[in-house]
Amino acid sequence: MSNPLFELLAAHAGSDRVLISSSAAESDSSNLSYADFFQLVARAASALLELGVRPGDRVALQATKSIEALAVYLGCVQTGAVFLPLNTAYTEREIEYFLTDASVSVFITDPGSPLVQKQQSDAAGVVEDCRVVSLDGSGGGSFAELVNEATPTDSIVSREPTDLGAMLYTSGTTGRSKGAMLSQQNLASNTSVLLDYWQFTEDDCLLHALPIYHT
Repeated sequence: MSNPLFELLAAHAGSDRVLISSSAAESDSSNLSYADFFQLVARAASALLELGVRPGDRVALQATKSIEALAVYLGCVQTGAVFLPLNTAYTEREIEYFLTDASVSVFITDPGSPLVQKQQSDAAGVVEDCRVVSLDGSGGGSFAELVNEATPTDSIVSREPTDLGAMLYTSGTTGRSKGAMLSQQNLASNTSVLLDYWQFTEDDCLLHALPIYHT
């Protein structure tokens, strides 16, 4: 067994070419190479393992779009966890439903979230057996601290193409939202189809304006 999705996404993990250019303000911009980004991913994967994440566990993310948030997704792929991205506009009650319905093991959210405060004041936690940690848009928070202190892991969990890779909740227009299950192969296929239809080359630069919790 191998991890085809991670191998696909990390095909150029050792390259010094620029992968991401990030600019939060005119005076604050940074370029991250493939190599640097996948070192961040390896530390994020290590932090997830430290939180007790095991293959098949659900990791939910409700956080502002950032390079660190992208690393959480790839860290989930590397560790075999199931990634659950959540709309940043969801209310506290909606979030508690998703965490319970999906049996989430780790919830990563903004430090200002009421659920973070509730977790700190209630020893039993928000949802049974769910760890709540924080990550803000500038790369701060308790999860970011774990990532910064972590030793990058080179362990890549083996997964089958049919294994669950992500869960995305529906809009819930006809009732409660339902978790749509996407396999490793579903995610890999989406990547390959976009590459084919959009005809990306190594010389192209994509301006990404969408939220990362979207499909």
